Amino acid sequence: MLVFLSRKIRRDSLKNQTETEFDAVIAQCREIFLKKNQDYGQSWRIMRISSIIDQIYIKAVRIRTIEEKGANLVGESVEDEYRGIINYCVMALIQLETNEDERFECDEKDLLNTYDKFIVETRSLLLKKNHDYGEIWRNMLVSTFTDMLLMRINRMHQIIANKGKTTVSEGIESNLMDMINYSVFALIHLNKKIQ
Repeated sequence: MLVFLSRKIRRDSLKNQTETEFDAVIAQCREIFLKKNQDYGQSWRIMRISSIIDQIYIKAVRIRTIEEKGANLVGESVEDEYRGIINYCVMALIQLETNEDERFECDEKDLLNTYDKFIVETRSLLLKKNHDYGEIWRNMLVSTFTDMLLMRINRMHQIIANKGKTTVSEGIESNLMDMINYSVFALIHLNKKIQ
């Protein structure tokens, strides 16, 4: 009985830790999103989903190249790239919801409310999957998350080639939310290495 209670307390503690760590990562990403919106406005709204996915692809390939070569010549950190992936994924979710209408522009408050709405949905997905998979991501390599991002990008390219149709697979939205969560996991791991 004591072993069972000990495991339950540990699971509950890790769950709370994951929620806290997720929120901290997203707070950084949201702040960057807000500042970029102040600098550039919603210029990204002109991009099609395929273009946003390619922006994510560029960032994921750069992370993988740095992982493999062990050198970063441009200066932007791997952490910056993961944060960028999170924000591009949210942008893609917003584009999907507004049917890629590049004329759509909203005030900053509405934009941040929409950002937050997708983050709440993504966080909920993380907690459900984390429950079922038991925090397994904590034992994975950061490079695995990079590979999983690249795999999801390839999947979305195929879904776009199929005109958005899937037969048994999840759609673009689910892939984007999973990619946000993979990036959060990677940032949590990287933050622990820095400390």
